[in-house]
Amino acid sequence: MRELALLVALYAAYSATRFVVGGDWGAARHHARDILEVEQWLHIDVEQAINHWVTPITPITVFSAYWYATMHFVVTWTVLIVLYLRRPSLYRPARTALFAATFIALLGYMFYPTAPPRLTAGYIDTVAATSQYGWWPSAAEQAQNASTVTNQVAAMPSMHVGWALWVSVVLACMARRRWLKIVAFGYVTMTTAVVVLTANHWLLDAVAGGALVLACWWVAGLSIRTESSTSRRLNSRVAVPQDYALASADSYPATEVHDNATVEHRDVPSHERESGRPPTA
Repeated sequence: MRELALLVALYAAYSATRFVVGGDWGAARHHARDILEVEQWLHIDVEQAINHWVTPITPITVFSAYWYATMHFVVTWTVLIVLYLRRPSLYRPARTALFAATFIALLGYMFYPTAPPRLTAGYIDTVAATSQYGWWPSAAEQAQNASTVTNQVAAMPSMHVGWALWVSVVLACMARRRWLKIVAFGYVTMTTAVVVLTANHWLLDAVAGGALVLACWWVAGLSIRTESSTSRRLNSRVAVPQDYALASADSYPATEVHDNATVEHRDVPSHERESGRPPTA
């Protein structure tokens, strides 16, 4: 019930950001231009070239549209449920990292709304262009329902990539063979390629989403390790150490049982030894 409550709270927070920033198009486009300028300065502004090269290839665009529209939701929550059932020890830090990163991203959407490439000049909305092959809205339908369908200015950071990296890390942790661990990161690689070629995210959006998830996972793991260390220290204070128990036993004189009587070994006076009398207690 607690986990379901967290999901409901997260969805409520997302809905709030959708209505708060849904119409802030001026600031969103301004932030998009700032990101593009940084990418140009770094010489990594590859979105437009990839977008125009791939969009005419229908099989790739349809595949990319389905991947973008479904995988982030279906795969993420499926892995979360499997993790809850199969690896409860890993579930807690993983869930905390996922929810914390998503919540921080929602704050980013509120205070730094960013338009994706498809809503700026010179880019093709690949998903909208393939609407006849799926259930997602066309460009005209998106423009008509921009404030009610989804948050259209939630590009920075890319939680498509953030969630995909989270899934890849979880799968790598659960896999036993090294080659499976490597294959697990193919999911985040494919998702990054999809969000860029469909003009739904800038490349820096993808970097920010992945970095956010990794940072939250590190903090979540650190808190778990701190709690475990504290618990071990408390347990060590309660339990009697073995060395202490042995030392305590050695500090008392040894005893023997003779004819149901306990006799203590100690120095016996010489006149008692000579008389043959039993030592006095």
